[in-house]
Amino acid sequence: MLKGVTILITLVCCYGTQAQHPDELRKSIYFGGGSYSVDEEQAAELLHWLDSIPDLLTRYEIQLISHTDPIGGREYNQWLSRMRSQTVKEILIRHNIPETKITVKDWGLDNPVYSNTTRRGMAMNRRVDVILYPIVY
Repeated sequence: MLKGVTILITLVCCYGTQAQHPDELRKSIYFGGGSYSVDEEQAAELLHWLDSIPDLLTRYEIQLISHTDPIGGREYNQWLSRMRSQTVKEILIRHNIPETKITVKDWGLDNPVYSNTTRRGMAMNRRVDVILYPIVY
């Protein structure tokens, strides 16, 4: 019985964390409920972060992964997820990052990282992760 308890404790402790490759760099952009607008402060922070990375375009691939909370249903959240990633992608393109360097995965309400049973968890799931993966030669 103790073994089962240990497994349960491990699952509870690890829930809500994102598995991250040790060499990847990650920045998240958060959204209000039902929104796909990026506020000026988050946009400025994102661009400052990107500018701080030496040789960004030659050393990294950029992936945008968008998420939503479950409010509104599957179809709506898939649309909202696409709109959020498209908004962030447009910010990157306006910052002279070629569209060919950017890939997108829209999860919508699938594959939440945080619990959707709390307001905080839902707020944390309303985001686009900008992930930089090192290019391996």
